[in-house]
Amino acid sequence: MTINRRTFLSAGSAMALGSLAMPALVGKAMAADKIKLGSLLDTSGLFDAYGKPMDMALRLAVDEINAGGGLVGREVDIVAYDTQSDMALYTQYAQQLVRKDKVDVVHGGILSASREAIRPTLHKAEIPYFYNVLYEGGVCDRNITVDGVTPAQQVEVLMPAAIKKWGKKIYILAADYNYGQITARWMKKYAEEAGGEVVQTDFFPLDVSDFGSAIAKIQSAAPDMVASALVGGAHLSFYRQWAAAGMKSKIPMASTTLGIGNEHKVLTPEEGDGILVAYNYSPELASPANEAFLKAWAAKYGDTSLIHEIAVSHYQGVLLWAQAVKNANSMDRMKVIEAVESGLSIDGPSGKVSIDPKTHHAILDVHLMEFESQKLKVVESFSQRQPVDTQAVCDLSANPDDNQQYEINI
Repeated sequence: MTINRRTFLSAGSAMALGSLAMPALVGKAMAADKIKLGSLLDTSGLFDAYGKPMDMALRLAVDEINAGGGLVGREVDIVAYDTQSDMALYTQYAQQLVRKDKVDVVHGGILSASREAIRPTLHKAEIPYFYNVLYEGGVCDRNITVDGVTPAQQVEVLMPAAIKKWGKKIYILAADYNYGQITARWMKKYAEEAGGEVVQTDFFPLDVSDFGSAIAKIQSAAPDMVASALVGGAHLSFYRQWAAAGMKSKIPMASTTLGIGNEHKVLTPEEGDGILVAYNYSPELASPANEAFLKAWAAKYGDTSLIHEIAVSHYQGVLLWAQAVKNANSMDRMKVIEAVESGLSIDGPSGKVSIDPKTHHAILDVHLMEFESQKLKVVESFSQRQPVDTQAVCDLSANPDDNQQYEINI
């Protein structure tokens, strides 16, 4: 029933008083029927430098959604667990979100190992999952949406630029798990396509923090450059030890990971300046959307220095999910998935972010950047890059029941 102004004014006082009481009743009804957004992030432990700003970004996005009236007439409520950089807790809390909390969607996971610890549980439970972190590519699952950069979007920009700048002889260092191993192969592929040569590749467990022997090996190999896919707080030690050994001024470096957790702000300019990276986001981007995001973050948290690549990816992932719900005008899982596959797009702090229907991966801008005085100085921008690596193995339009991570032939 619609009550226009004339009908309302002609009604009796009891009707008017009843109508005035309705907003409170509606508010109570909405509060009792909230949308539950599950969050699984490392807000403590080895990877908290990634997880804490991601958690802050998620909460900012949800605040903005609720301030705009929520979704389908309902407020969004966050059900968050600190996974403490422990893969076993990812599995435990994912089951808790499904069975006890009965959430409507999950955003979370940082390492690829954490994603794969929870993805099967959420797929089986038919709870949409948004993974908002750069990774090695190849996941093909209609239940997941990925908005972080993949190697074909990032490494294909980084390696040719580094070779052109510094030379063809390359030494690769990488974390010893699937992200590092696969990214190292992408580095080799794009280096060779650009006329480069990989002289050595070394892998390091995530808890390794002594790189003395590795630095000695690099000195002996005398490459033109080092390409790094090291990950996490322990691996940050490499960059300090590299500079302390006097190597930074002798052999330049490119990285696919340094800076995504604001590591360049922990390093001194003497340790970090000049390192080349390629990401989707820099706080230095001049756009209305980024300026609005920085202003909103400052209003909520004060310190904008905590913002990093995957915090922005996480913020944009929540907004992509919200836009899918709005487009579907429903919380029904299949309607939301169909909205994801119908040309879903937002204008985020990093620029336009669209979802490729066949892979559920993002199409986005990538910026070649250089560390300068603990900032990400944009050198060159590459517009709307496709996730061609995952497109080579995944077609959810043709195979909607696919559910695996492919090892892409490199």
